[in-house]
Amino acid sequence: MNDLRGEQTRIVITGLGAVCSAGRTADQLWTTLTRRKSGNNHTTTEVSEPGRKGTPGVADFSGSIKDFGDLPDAKRKFIRKSLKLMNRETQMGVAAGQQALSDSGALEPYDPDRFGVCFGADNVSIMPSDFQRGIQACTSTDGNFEMERWGVDGLDEIAPLWILKCLPNMPACHLAIANDLRGPSNTITQRDVSANLAIAEACRSIRAGDADAVLVGGTGTTLTPFNYMHARMEDEVHENDAICRPFDRRRGGSASGEGAGAVVLEGMHSALRRNAHIYGEILGAASASFVGTAGQANCRRALTVALSQVLDRAGRTPSEIGHIHAHGLGTWASDVAEAQAIRDVWGQESAQTPVVAAKSHLANSAAGAGALELIASVLAMESGHLFPILNYETPDPSCPIHPVVDYDTPAGGSFLNLNMFGRGLASCVAVGAYAA
Repeated sequence: MNDLRGEQTRIVITGLGAVCSAGRTADQLWTTLTRRKSGNNHTTTEVSEPGRKGTPGVADFSGSIKDFGDLPDAKRKFIRKSLKLMNRETQMGVAAGQQALSDSGALEPYDPDRFGVCFGADNVSIMPSDFQRGIQACTSTDGNFEMERWGVDGLDEIAPLWILKCLPNMPACHLAIANDLRGPSNTITQRDVSANLAIAEACRSIRAGDADAVLVGGTGTTLTPFNYMHARMEDEVHENDAICRPFDRRRGGSASGEGAGAVVLEGMHSALRRNAHIYGEILGAASASFVGTAGQANCRRALTVALSQVLDRAGRTPSEIGHIHAHGLGTWASDVAEAQAIRDVWGQESAQTPVVAAKSHLANSAAGAGALELIASVLAMESGHLFPILNYETPDPSCPIHPVVDYDTPAGGSFLNLNMFGRGLASCVAVGAYAA
């Protein structure tokens, strides 16, 4: 990021798209986040599903073509035909990406060879039902599964194109094909930190001169059975009321959710030439990992390093950051590590810098969360005010931060978007209001 071309290339955000429990567009997301609520209830869409009754964080998204918004006829036809090759994560990612492209209006002015796509992805949603017929074909009359029959009887019952629904690069692939994006294409599969890493990768492509614009996003879920199992293995997952209480002393774990977010990034001068609406400017990005000699991950150390780096690259001091969008997972270990890392870098000023956490509204969509949280803070910065952390009632002394608990806190002219993952990974993106 220190090359001469990079220093001269300012990168701005010109398009937003979102699909989550708060709505099917970025505008609906913002409306939900800022809707004044009575009490501190986790108010997200609920579904009745075997073993998941009353689960918050579920997107109001059917996966039908009507959920993809207004599209040109040819593109609508292409996406409708492709839906059978998309799992739910891919469908949400494509829908969010199409929104961002439409919002930016950036497709026409750019050479397709110089328009890239970079998406963050999660553990792929392999559904048990995908294997049901194959397992039944290999099950004896007394109900025992006979593994030796799988290669002959079981595989014949698996849909031939099944694997195309389960590859993590499918959101980027479908978006590139549907929109003729022939520039650099990449997929980042680092769970919760994926979206921020995708933004950093897109900025490198633009600054290196490999692309003029990049569609960037993330999509994920912790609701489907295998993804929920992975979340249970790697994090504290709330088992009782499924309420996310970031930094609250009563917090009991993360809440499962799903969602996708996408933004369009392009060089500032190009955006100005075409009179695009600029939501904000990417000031810097950083990531770090820390695993001790005994193999123990340390997210606090990783985030401390990443925070220091991103402030340096953004040319900002802690006091110049308008607000922090925390990872806010709602687990004991993650929230303490995050709050302590902020304190390590901010010092006593951590008690003054406002902190928000959209997972208290949206639950945890893993790779999708970082993109949705960045979009929420971009809209907060544009509107001038923040949204509260829901369910925050009892301060935890081990989390020395300044949580936002009302709807009138100023957003400031810049923010940091933080994400972590329990394996000692941390990522940060600094965004500022556009100034000529």
